Amino acid sequence: MGNSVLDGRTPAVSSGGTITKFYTSATWVEGRAEQQLEQVAGWAGVRRVAAFPDVHPGKYGPVGCAVLADRIYPQLIGNDIGCGMSLFQLDLPTRKLKLAKALRRMRVLGEPDDTDHTGCIEQSGLPVDLFATSLGTIGGGNHFCEVQTLADCDPDTSLDTSLIYLLVHSGSRGLGSAVFGNLPEDAFLGMSSDDALAYVTGHDQAVRWARLNRQIIAQRAAEALRADLRLIVDAPHNLLTKATDGWLHRKGAAKADTSLVPLAGSRATPSYLLQPMAHDNALGSTAHGAGRRYDRGSMHGRVRAKRSDIEAMQRTPFGGRIICEDRDLLIEEAPMAYKSSQTVVADLEATGAAVPVATFHPLLTFKKKRAEGRS
Repeated sequence: MGNSVLDGRTPAVSSGGTITKFYTSATWVEGRAEQQLEQVAGWAGVRRVAAFPDVHPGKYGPVGCAVLADRIYPQLIGNDIGCGMSLFQLDLPTRKLKLAKALRRMRVLGEPDDTDHTGCIEQSGLPVDLFATSLGTIGGGNHFCEVQTLADCDPDTSLDTSLIYLLVHSGSRGLGSAVFGNLPEDAFLGMSSDDALAYVTGHDQAVRWARLNRQIIAQRAAEALRADLRLIVDAPHNLLTKATDGWLHRKGAAKADTSLVPLAGSRATPSYLLQPMAHDNALGSTAHGAGRRYDRGSMHGRVRAKRSDIEAMQRTPFGGRIICEDRDLLIEEAPMAYKSSQTVVADLEATGAAVPVATFHPLLTFKKKRAEGRS
């Protein structure tokens, strides 16, 4: 099915809410994703939908969109509440990083974290026993911790091109799943009752927990690399926020109310730092990554699984390495499973959603074994 492409300025009116598509004909969008956009726009109380170039089909609705409604639809957030990306700068010069040594040290992220995080948990306003043993763990699926080099940047960003950067993509692990799993059966019809208040309370805890989790993961990685770190930006992309005219749902759409937002590449394409343009129809959001082109199941029929192929998938075109001991996960997360991040960013710029201000290349990407489970 072809795209019904808009330019970010003229929304399309569906049977319910309006849909604004921030992508051009240069970006391939699966027909099922567009069908899901139409379905969601027709739900009761939905007023506006913003779809970004990384949009693709999801279990309960499209991933890569923001939805404004007069009620809460928990399935539009999903189980990984608070999932997002944090970008950090390390005080480690690129020239001093020894790749082989760093590769060995980064494997510590696959081990349990036995650090006492009571202090930082309390500072985050969370109960000290709230899934505390899961803090500092990445999770499976498309989550990762990536060491990056800064390939190019706008001078106004004040980023140092000589230093190493760290991009962490993770969420609320089992906590978000517990909040989502405790919903009443009719929650998918839209919540506007006492159940909604209970959900929002659990949701807000999961968002804070996920942000703390990304910070701890980054601290573990920085310690392994013998470096200190500085947070540049944290941007969640699975969350619910109260708006003046309803509830804003983001599923795979980065919260763009800050001056900078990270966008993840695919290990074969760069990652970016974006400057949101505060477009009226973007609902305070923008794309969060390259976006899937093929689902996980179909990748097993698209990628050869010989030893040489697996070894090739553990290297990137930028000379980087991927640390992942799970053969199936390597296949499901192979670069061809994703769209081109360059095309996604070009569409965001063309439609007035965001502009790129920095480009990053992957150097070391850590992905956890499937045995740990997905969040």
